[in-house]
Order: sequence, then structure tokens, then C-alpha cells
Amino acid sequence: MEGSRAAPRAVEGVVVAQLPSALYRVNVDGREITAHLTGDARRNFIRVLVGDHVKVMLAPGDLTRGRIVAKL
Repeated sequence: MEGSRAAPRAVEGVVVAQLPSALYRVNVDGREITAHLTGDARRNFIRVLVGDHVKVMLAPGDLTRGRIVAKL
């Protein structure tokens, strides 16, 4: 059943708020989603600040949650 999963969507957005527990509020196409950093970004101490442009992978089941994969 490997092919039954939907692929995550990659979108670009702007960080508008930093929340507790390493969560971020990201504005994507006029709507706001909640996103967290990938483990790779945390291990390499990538700092994400309000106003940064980021690339977010949206969860296929819930389009209001995502993972920040790159800082642009």
C-alpha cells in the first residue's frame, strides 16, 4: 500500500509569528497555517525569525499544518 499515500505539497510563505514549542504561524496565499521546523533544521541550528520567507511542506490530510523545510 505504498502508493496510496498522497504526496505533501510544497508552498512558500512568510513567517508572521513565533509560537511556543518551536511552532510558527506562516502566511501562505492569504491564509495562516501552523508549522514546525524539520529535524535537520533544528540539528543545524537554523534560526527562523518573523518576516522570513520559508518553504513549507503541507500535510496531505490537514492543510492547516505543515513543516518548514527551507529558509529562502
